[in-house]
Amino acid sequence: MNVIRHWLRQPYARLVALIGLVLILPLCLRAALGWSSPLGYLSDLGIASLLIVTLHRRPWWLALPVLLVWGIMTLATAELVSAVGRFPNATDLQYLIDPQFLENSTGGGFAQPWLAATLCFGLAIWLITQWMGRSKPIPALPRSVWAAPLLLLIGHWGAQHLYPTDEDPWRLFNLPHQLLSASVGDVQSSAEEWLAGDVVDVTPQMAGLTQLDLEGQKLLAAPGRARNVLIIALEGIPGAYVGVNREALHSSYQENLMPNLSRWAERGMNTPDYVLHSHQTIRGLYAMLCGDYDKLDNGTPKGVEMLTQSERNQACLPAQLHQNGFATHYLQGAGLRFMAKDKIMPHIGFDATHGLEWFTNSNYLEFPWGKDDKAFFEGALEYVGQLKKQKKPWMLTLLTVGTHQPYSAPEDYLERYDTPKQAAVGYLDDALGQFLNGLERQGMLKDTLVVITSDESHGIDGVRLASSWGFNLMLAPEQDQLPKVKSGVYGHVDLSASILDYFALPFPPALSGRSLFRDYETGREIMSYTNDKLRYHNGQGTLTECDFQQRCRNYASPGFIAEHATLTGQYGGKRARQIAARATALDHSLLRTPLNQHYQFGSSAIIPLQTAIKDDWADNLIGAQYLEMPKGSLTRVRLTVRSVDPQQDAYILLKAKEREQDVPLGLPAEMIVTADQPLEMHFSFDNPQPRKAFSFHLLGYGLGAVEVSDFSVITELPGQDDLPTNIDKAEG
Repeated sequence: MNVIRHWLRQPYARLVALIGLVLILPLCLRAALGWSSPLGYLSDLGIASLLIVTLHRRPWWLALPVLLVWGIMTLATAELVSAVGRFPNATDLQYLIDPQFLENSTGGGFAQPWLAATLCFGLAIWLITQWMGRSKPIPALPRSVWAAPLLLLIGHWGAQHLYPTDEDPWRLFNLPHQLLSASVGDVQSSAEEWLAGDVVDVTPQMAGLTQLDLEGQKLLAAPGRARNVLIIALEGIPGAYVGVNREALHSSYQENLMPNLSRWAERGMNTPDYVLHSHQTIRGLYAMLCGDYDKLDNGTPKGVEMLTQSERNQACLPAQLHQNGFATHYLQGAGLRFMAKDKIMPHIGFDATHGLEWFTNSNYLEFPWGKDDKAFFEGALEYVGQLKKQKKPWMLTLLTVGTHQPYSAPEDYLERYDTPKQAAVGYLDDALGQFLNGLERQGMLKDTLVVITSDESHGIDGVRLASSWGFNLMLAPEQDQLPKVKSGVYGHVDLSASILDYFALPFPPALSGRSLFRDYETGREIMSYTNDKLRYHNGQGTLTECDFQQRCRNYASPGFIAEHATLTGQYGGKRARQIAARATALDHSLLRTPLNQHYQFGSSAIIPLQTAIKDDWADNLIGAQYLEMPKGSLTRVRLTVRSVDPQQDAYILLKAKEREQDVPLGLPAEMIVTADQPLEMHFSFDNPQPRKAFSFHLLGYGLGAVEVSDFSVITELPGQDDLPTNIDKAEG
């Protein structure tokens, strides 16, 4: 013990502890997490050397905040990759100090608790050496050591450009280095645009991405025999979970997490090279149900934008089927107000839209988002039974939520699998298998076209393009006329056209995409934006991938999803801007500008309150999420909330978040609302910089219910407003 105390008091002990914390520990953690890559280790060395030369000989109270931020970044990377298979950005860091994230998104703790414990232990050792050796001066480092960070980071940059790779970003960078590189990329892009002066880039050709292509040879000689159509969207499931897809694309991923789905896939038509265009459920649902790309960035979802229109929504699949005599239904296992699905789904043509409130059966386990998958599919089977009694043909879209974070599953599943995420997937697979067996027993598969797909992909570490890899399994009465494996590149943007083609129904002019029930002799253009990478396939054997550094790489790839692809070149500048211009053009297919759009998220619906607010997202009373506000604009908000029970008060508060992070707008604290004294509030705020993924969270609790009759949001240029500015009216 005396020897340890003596060592801790030595001047060099503080340097050794710092090196152990920021250099040795990250290298060991990278190896333990299975993220071994020469560039990854080089990134760790570069940032570690930068921290060492910067913090050595600095007072502990000055160095400690830097090390805490660094530790949070390290932990955030492991948590986000484990949970959703993506690299975090700066705004994700607040998750690790948010109790709701720890409770609702990680199931009460970290996915990698040993990592948090190791970081805390290393930080504690460093603090002890700082305290024990506080009376002795620390020797200075040689001046030549200051060149190490620069040389290592430049070496990383050079190696990345000379020997580029398409590995996942967390294998190539640590988070501080990634954020630094992104900032440098922004400066470089701005410099290139400034040097280009007034040169205008040529507008890219968009027909290949936006046209309806029906030139292929039909797979069915006559309209499909099915009377009904059932679309099942499984939350977050990647295409690699389907055995037929893995075999067709020769995938190295061989975990059989969904054996029931894979067995059913042997009986239907599968499309292995199936592209998911973006993250977020509402964006995936829009693409598949409306035959159009959603935003390929974090802008306002097009489903929300569509609420301001009364024409394009009529081209969506539910509206088209309704016009052709189908009864159209939507059912999900969560509440409808989040992301405004209570408004969007009726607007695009669903006759009946139901969420958590429809179910009367009990859950098998507690789940913060709503119904667990077994309970959901049992209720869904009952719903199908009710539709079967109707005389009209019907369309039903189902959305599960059980494989969303925190990946809840029964205890016996948690014991059988390595992670809660895998256990939740296994639980979904069993529930889906029982549901499909129930459909078959009822004879539903004889007269129903069943489409099984996913809204988005939660990714798989180490599997190339897993964040964009979806699946499409079709179970049709005429399966003997359809291939088991459908060749060609398809995506969610093709689903609406495919179903209309199956029934030989008219196509609205606004629809885009190809039909899965046709074979095409040529390739097609297609895009996606997942895991912070914009990808474009030109249909002629080249896949382009542009990363956060605004560098694009071309790969020789006959299809989109592939186990391997050969790098053929890389570039930035004007050619890279052309790829981004295609995405921008697709983003503006509904609205050319987010300015001067009046969004109304209020309604006459009566909303029961809970006795306490548990989650800012799941308990939200309105659907004003992921909005976009341009630079220099002004956003005005107006809301009216009243208690519908004269005997019960309601307690209301309003929060704002940008990219999940709280935004201080000077909003009032908790407010009491009664039947006689409703809350009426008008306020506005400036947007000095562009805002994306901006969300309002109207939260309430009490013993009664409320009506949010008005929640208006308008973003416009300053000087156009007719509402008072700032928070100048708040009654209640």
